[in-house]
Amino acid sequence: MTPEKFIQTYYPFALNVEKKTGISAIAILAQSALESGWGEKAVGNMMFGIKDTDGINGNEQLITTTEFSKSALLKFPVIISIKKQLNGLYKYIVKDYFRKYNTPEDSFLDHANFFLKNKRYAKALLVRSNTMLFIEEIAKAGYATDPNYSVALKGVATSILKRIKIKS
Repeated sequence: MTPEKFIQTYYPFALNVEKKTGISAIAILAQSALESGWGEKAVGNMMFGIKDTDGINGNEQLITTTEFSKSALLKFPVIISIKKQLNGLYKYIVKDYFRKYNTPEDSFLDHANFFLKNKRYAKALLVRSNTMLFIEEIAKAGYATDPNYSVALKGVATSILKRIKIKS
């Protein structure tokens, strides 16, 4: 899916979530674009890469992913490889359980509820309407293990903003 088609398809869902929660639609859409590879890797309508912590109630799927950690002793359902990086972190290629959804819209709504229900995102919610600050805070709170998550996500948000401005 092209970025333009992705925006056309999913921006209305992000705007709906912004209307309900105050969380920046651009931040939401950027996170969805990054986590789903612009919709190309949205297996099970999983638009945000939210883990399913128990892996037992039927609303999960086992998917290959990359994780980073200071520890070489993490446990996952399946570990494919572990390599120490130059920055001292360990890069894991693993299979882990992720949530799955009936529709992409369900994924967008669950994503917002994920932030609202998890105390670790309290600082992010204080700046929820500011796209770039919200992105920084969810990265600091550990949404993803990639040490460059904030930079990558801000780049996607900037790209989306440019595309929306060109269109309007």
